[in-house]
Amino acid sequence: MAKNSIYIALTAMLLSACTTSPTGRTQLVMMPDTQVNQMGLKAFSQLKQKTPISRNAAYNRLTHCVASAITQQVGGGRWEVVVFQDKTYNAFALPGNKIGVHTGLIQLINGNQDQLAAVIGHEVGHVLAKHSNERASQQLAVQQGMSIAQQSGMVESNAMMGLLGLGAQYGVLLPFSRTQESEADEIGQNLMAKAGFDPRQSVALWQKMAQASGGQQTVEFMSTHPSDTTRMQDLQQHMASAVATYQQAQATGRRPHCQ
Repeated sequence: MAKNSIYIALTAMLLSACTTSPTGRTQLVMMPDTQVNQMGLKAFSQLKQKTPISRNAAYNRLTHCVASAITQQVGGGRWEVVVFQDKTYNAFALPGNKIGVHTGLIQLINGNQDQLAAVIGHEVGHVLAKHSNERASQQLAVQQGMSIAQQSGMVESNAMMGLLGLGAQYGVLLPFSRTQESEADEIGQNLMAKAGFDPRQSVALWQKMAQASGGQQTVEFMSTHPSDTTRMQDLQQHMASAVATYQQAQATGRRPHCQ
């Protein structure tokens, strides 16, 4: 009876935390947005203290111009945008409306505004879809489930707990993370098109990323990100719709000049 009560309580908690993402996917979101936003603000503040901020005027003009055009399609307040002096090909967006772009990425794309829009759109897509909240909620749910399994006698040994943890990681957390990455690609491609950036450059971006990695990529099953090939195939599936959105944006005067 006690076990049944635990299962009922856990099921009720999980069902009450189910929401719908911008693409219509059911997702688990258990934490208040205010709490997640505060975590984002704190993380961004720490990054600015630890990582040098680029003073390159051209890089900053390009990044702020692209980010402004993307976030205008989102609404919901102002976004802080910072270019970090870092050689890695990276960018990110955090809850609380924070965007960071590394100089290494700008150099890789040679200042191409459409390719940068694909990256920033993708990162903003993570924020819009509440992926940080979802990932934290998934981890919390897995931890609670493992704890209940141990308390109820379903798992009795440390060895079995270790196996359950491995299964939870590769069976739940990583596949969801790949789903989130693909979802952010779709949202980002639509955002860049709505802002007037050419969505076809999203595929060109990942071709460039694949060339830069030299084929040294983690096997997709063991990775939190889709393979470059999978990513490009998925982007191509949505391309016709994205190009139509882009052409409509251009026709209504949304023609960014951020180069």
